[in-house]
Amino acid sequence: MQNSTLFSGESRDARCVFQSDPAFPAGLFRLSRPPKALWVAGNLPAESVKRVVIVGARDATGAACAKARDMAERLSKTGMAVLSGGAFGIDAAAHEGALAGGSPTYAVLGCGVDVVYPDRHAALFSRIGQRGGLISEFPLGTPPRARQFPSRNRILAALGEAVIVVQAAIRSGSLITAKEATAMGIPVYAVPGSAGTDMLLAGRRAYPIFRSDQVLDTLMGKSRGAERLVPDHAVHTMGTLLTVLAEGMGTPEGLSSRLGQPLSSILALLAEAELEGFVRRAGGNHYEVIGRASC
Repeated sequence: MQNSTLFSGESRDARCVFQSDPAFPAGLFRLSRPPKALWVAGNLPAESVKRVVIVGARDATGAACAKARDMAERLSKTGMAVLSGGAFGIDAAAHEGALAGGSPTYAVLGCGVDVVYPDRHAALFSRIGQRGGLISEFPLGTPPRARQFPSRNRILAALGEAVIVVQAAIRSGSLITAKEATAMGIPVYAVPGSAGTDMLLAGRRAYPIFRSDQVLDTLMGKSRGAERLVPDHAVHTMGTLLTVLAEGMGTPEGLSSRLGQPLSSILALLAEAELEGFVRRAGGNHYEVIGRASC
């Protein structure tokens, strides 16, 4: 992990909010293991405000970051609070979009709220703390550690009323957030086009999202505007292929038969997946998922 630095801008205002405090977010009690307390620099999201979580890859494409920023800005302009994890890529784009939209945004951190991680986000964290809040279950001064981020993701999911995954790898913190949200009955949306989001859609664990007003409709009690994927014509996607392979190794011929796709199409997808580092070839012309890990 990158070196972290003390974040002095809001640390003097950081406070600890215990479960017994009326300000403790009610959504966290949906967790099987709610945190005993939260450290907050700035404010906690108001219960009266609609809240959406936007997450995704740290090494996201420019197009995906632009999508996240635009969605966050549009939702923010409706008065909705945007939450994310304060990381590079999609998280940062979501926070920036929310700030541009004028509503509060909140970063749930995998370190103390007085620690900047990543260290280039000092200015962004300062703006988030002034307009919304920095939130963590970890005490002040806690450095970022890999094992803390899955714990952070469960809190992030519980604080929201909907989750949008913009871009994700097969094995990623974004999918942990989506899984935690699903377990709590929180609707999950995914932008098609990346291995992780396609896998969510193929597994009928998310709604496809193309416009930010789909989420707005959900939170206002209207129709979600989309059925869970996947239609028959989408079985050729990378996400479906990886979902099947994640259940166990497979041969191109077996995958072709199971998915009902020509062997040539399966071979092309496997070649792409291998180049991207999602699968590897094992003995006997079998393929297996290896994925890419990220917090």
